[in-house]
Amino acid sequence: MFEIPLYPYARSADQDAPAPVRHKVVVVGAGPIGLAAGIDLAQQGIEVLILDDNDKVSFGSRAVCYAKRPLEILDRLGCGKRMVEKGVEWNVGKVFFDDRLVYEFNLLPEEGHQFPAFINLQQYYFEEYMVDRIRELQKEGAPIEIRGRNKVAAVADHGDHVAIEVDTPEGPYNLTADWLIACDGANSSIRSMMGLDFVGRVFEDNFLISDIIMEADFPTERWFWFDPPFNRGQSALLHKQPDNVWRIDLQLGWDIDKEREKRPENVIPRLKAMLGEDVEFELEWISIYTFQCRRMEKFRHGRVIFAGDAAHQVSPFGARGANSGLQDTDNLCWKLKLVMDGKAPESLLDSYDFERIHGADENILNSTRSTDFITPKSEISRIFRDAVLDLSEHFEFARPMVNSGRLSVPCTYDGSPLNSADALLGGPARTRPGSPCPDAPLGDEFLLPKLGGRFTLLTIDADAPDVIEEDGIEVTRLALSVKDDPTLALKERYLGDAESAVYLIRPDQHVAARRPSFDENIFRAAIRRATGKE
Repeated sequence: MFEIPLYPYARSADQDAPAPVRHKVVVVGAGPIGLAAGIDLAQQGIEVLILDDNDKVSFGSRAVCYAKRPLEILDRLGCGKRMVEKGVEWNVGKVFFDDRLVYEFNLLPEEGHQFPAFINLQQYYFEEYMVDRIRELQKEGAPIEIRGRNKVAAVADHGDHVAIEVDTPEGPYNLTADWLIACDGANSSIRSMMGLDFVGRVFEDNFLISDIIMEADFPTERWFWFDPPFNRGQSALLHKQPDNVWRIDLQLGWDIDKEREKRPENVIPRLKAMLGEDVEFELEWISIYTFQCRRMEKFRHGRVIFAGDAAHQVSPFGARGANSGLQDTDNLCWKLKLVMDGKAPESLLDSYDFERIHGADENILNSTRSTDFITPKSEISRIFRDAVLDLSEHFEFARPMVNSGRLSVPCTYDGSPLNSADALLGGPARTRPGSPCPDAPLGDEFLLPKLGGRFTLLTIDADAPDVIEEDGIEVTRLALSVKDDPTLALKERYLGDAESAVYLIRPDQHVAARRPSFDENIFRAAIRRATGKE
């Protein structure tokens, strides 16, 4: 699988053009985030070109845990259900201290959601499914192209366009783009070319990732150990993936020889100490990573916009890397569409900076706290950590303090300039302005697919026009009643103590405004604010 080209190099007409060909959007990087950006833009009718210096799926499982909110985003991109069908679903996590189970949690205890809390799926499947989706879009006539072995060698922002130099097996060529989205990973060459860097922390610790193939009857749960007998003084993590592949993370400490630790003759004894001498397994992929919690100071630099690991990095515990990157593109693409169509000012893109930096900071905070708990930096910190773990076995009050990686949850954009003031008295906190819409059952269907990827006026037992057009922005109504959901999840998640509600929902399914009833002037102002015009 790793050696089969998914998008093999082929000479493009751009390479023979007498002058650099101009594209609407160029996405650099065909990992999960770049592919998502390309699909999102193409589905909105925007011409997009994806460039990647590789031509095949990533080697090894890499990003493996995908949370409910990104799965909902991927469903709008046309591949969420396929990922769930292949992936391993899980909601339960267990925490061990030494060899004792001290804590157990359920990430989705409530009913009424179309997607599970998490699935585990190797990144190479993710990328394969996304490329398949691109091929589907191309057959439908969508304006999207992906070019393998096209490595960006230079970029220059000229104010009204970006100039790009591309290296290929047949030599270099030049092109230009109205916009460039850099999704080229943690070691982003675009970031380096522009002289930009990260701010944040690099932690003094290393973890060994091993993907192994074995048949085992472990349940489909996330198991995390502090100070286990097989890795004394350190930690360990076990996850199940499809095809009898298991992910094992083992903490190694700081002062190690990385190349030596990755050799099979050194990895296998560590795994046998964990799994048992008689357990048969095959190594599929081995890597070592160092915790990093860092981000760029700004994600937008003129007409070059950064997303995913190119913009921010967090430690893997908590599954915040790819999940937050998918929320980056979900936030960006509808805004870029409005700007390109002349329906919103370019300053709307500054809200991408505000909102996704807010999200990155939230992820970095949680990831840093997880790292500090998993790897205490002093003896007193370790004593405190171990006391919390001991107490959590018997006392519920201690369990929220156990931090084996606070798992990814969607970001609420509190304080965003696109939000209108909350006017729904008694409304649930989880659906305040800035929040991502939680799903809810509607008979045999669910709420989120009905919201789609457009501006929506969601009315619950309230009257409003079927369509509002404000300065080129069309908002369509979705009229619901609590009678549509006998489980009352819709009432609990969107009404609370209120009798009725009207919500303005953004294309990325975040709440922009809510009130108990429709007021035309107020909602027109909310639409203008949500599109950066106020």
